Amino acid sequence: MGFRVLFVCTGNICRSPIAECLARAALGAVPGVEVGSAGTRTVAGVPISAGAREVLVRMGAEVGEFVSRPLAAEMVVEADLVLTATRRHRGDVVARAPGAVGRVFTIGEFGALARAVPEGLVVRFRGAEERGRALLAEAGARRGLVRVGEPDVVDPIGRSGRVYRAVGRRIVAELSVPLRLLAGGTESVRG
Repeated sequence: MGFRVLFVCTGNICRSPIAECLARAALGAVPGVEVGSAGTRTVAGVPISAGAREVLVRMGAEVGEFVSRPLAAEMVVEADLVLTATRRHRGDVVARAPGAVGRVFTIGEFGALARAVPEGLVVRFRGAEERGRALLAEAGARRGLVRVGEPDVVDPIGRSGRVYRAVGRRIVAELSVPLRLLAGGTESVRG
């Protein structure tokens, strides 16, 4: 069955594809983890933005023929963990699938919560599915107890390459601990 992570932003052409591709690069050799992304206000088939593609290429992540997918309630229900670009996206996701509220976080929020989880509570599990469930439980238990500086990742669409690179670095920083823990403490996100 595995552990499914879904990244969500607005158009599914900048932030969520950056997060998806970086997660795939970091977790590519880890069996049992499935990564995807979608947009709250998009149509199917829109190519990734040129700025996002450039950031991913610079970071060594493979982009392939990525195209956008609209977010559907079924995607949320099937995901074990949903990481959104902003609090507004988190609200949109929960509105589509209210039962998922305990599994939906912003990327910034989940990064802060994961940094507060003692590594041994997660990496002691052999499989990625068990590690993912342990990480989700431990992070969720710290919700409201851990200070989250800035939970939102800014939208770079229509902005400079510098803004896209800053968004890429922010996503790498926030995902580094969660992805390392999912990988069993042996892998890290490229940056």
